[in-house]
Amino acid sequence: MAEAQRERAMRSDSLRNRDAILKAAAECLTANPRATLADIAHAAGIARITLYGHFSSRSDLVKALLSSSMNHVEEELSSVDVSGDPWRVLEALVASSWRLMNSLSVLRGVAEQALPDEDMHGSHVDTRERVEHLLARGRAEGAFRSDQSIRWQSSCYFALVHGAASEIRAGTLTEAEVQKELMPSLRTLLQEPPTP
Repeated sequence: MAEAQRERAMRSDSLRNRDAILKAAAECLTANPRATLADIAHAAGIARITLYGHFSSRSDLVKALLSSSMNHVEEELSSVDVSGDPWRVLEALVASSWRLMNSLSVLRGVAEQALPDEDMHGSHVDTRERVEHLLARGRAEGAFRSDQSIRWQSSCYFALVHGAASEIRAGTLTEAEVQKELMPSLRTLLQEPPTP
């Protein structure tokens, strides 16, 4: 009985340490994208060896942070009502996605530098499926154009959302500019082209 309690306490400590590391990593890397594992361990209030017990490298930590961040994104986006008019749903998804991507833009930049492309693309599976399902429904209802592949339109959607966040991070666009132009750009992408 005492042994089982000790094991539960150790697992609980381990989970607390992991959560503290991820929280510290998000804060440190947002403040300084070049933050080291030593910086992160210090911010988490743990020894570096404890951090290495959870994450063997900076890439492993960044990958776990990306996964944790995308789980948060998925939780937020799953609350968006995806029934009803496809254009209204798209606007709601864009508003939520934009807000989330903007808040995570620095971490995404760190992840893009630290991780291979397949890890970056794989992190969007649920979000991509939601967008592609909406695109398919919008086509079936005659709201969205159907002369391009759904995969292409989905890729353009994510390129615009992520590109906008990157431009703000670089200081070349303001949030107000992106909020004004993002949805009209997506409308241009998805509306049926005028008949000649």
